Amino acid sequence: MTASDLKRFPLLAELTDEDREAIFDLVDVQTIRRGRSLYRETAEADALVFVVSGHVRLSSRACADLGSLGEGSILGGASLLGMGQRAATAKAEVECQVMLLPRSAYRRLVEDYPRAACRLTEAIAAELAGLLRETIELVTNDHLG
Repeated sequence: MTASDLKRFPLLAELTDEDREAIFDLVDVQTIRRGRSLYRETAEADALVFVVSGHVRLSSRACADLGSLGEGSILGGASLLGMGQRAATAKAEVECQVMLLPRSAYRRLVEDYPRAACRLTEAIAAELAGLLRETIELVTNDHLG
């Protein structure tokens, strides 16, 4: 795996090669065996997760099955920007390779590569804004329909 492989993640596609290299230098690559948890609901949300290969199933106490995410997906963007708990449990449906960008590494990125950190933060904010818009649409349609 190289920094150029990060282009396949939509969150990082618009970043420069230099920005992706700075991020890649800080990630921790891990293999998660089938059936193992990447993280559990209510655990401290402390890392952004990039799904390199495999599929991750999300579930929570409120909803037994929140769906599955495959390669090229990211989980936990908000965890880089603030403290809080995970809203769901993420389990490997098959053996998965993931890259973790812990909050501590993100802080190093902010200090050492502020442009890359700013672009990553903007991408996360745009993704979160899109999710918020989708949620507002769903709630609005439920109330109107």
